[in-house]
Amino acid sequence: MSEHTGDNLRRIMVELGLSLGQVVERTGLDRRTIASILDGSNRPHSRSIHRLATGLGVAPDEFFVNPGQLVYRRFDAQANPIVGEVVRRHPELFEGWSEMDFDELHSRFGEGGALTVDGTLDVARQINRNRLIHEKLALLLETSQADTISGIVEVMYRQAVPDTAGRKKSVGKNCG
Repeated sequence: MSEHTGDNLRRIMVELGLSLGQVVERTGLDRRTIASILDGSNRPHSRSIHRLATGLGVAPDEFFVNPGQLVYRRFDAQANPIVGEVVRRHPELFEGWSEMDFDELHSRFGEGGALTVDGTLDVARQINRNRLIHEKLALLLETSQADTISGIVEVMYRQAVPDTAGRKKSVGKNCG
């Protein structure tokens, strides 16, 4: 899991105005577990991240953001003003989106610069497909199939990510 999980949990708690007790209540996680995530002594399991995200109403990705990159959020939104227009014209595409989803959309650039209307719609649909896959994966990790799913993901991850020698074990395409 991310080295930024505790910092991001703290940021989310501040944004939502929540105390440790309220996070415990919303997520059903043990107070010691949450405290150890906050102080960095515990790297939470994916199931705990899922429970945090669900209980706090944020995307699981919110726990993996490098806090130093958050400064760029406003710049990205200003660099792609067409996104706001698309959101107003097609609100159905953005139902249930988190701040991270909008950040992802704003951070994209189309051919030659900022996103076009069609480019924004394509990226929004791609993000929605990815969100659905993440939701399904998170649900499967809560079932008796968790070990099987984890094993499959681990094999695929090793194939897609460079090994310790810096070579790719296999070339994969981002199906985004």
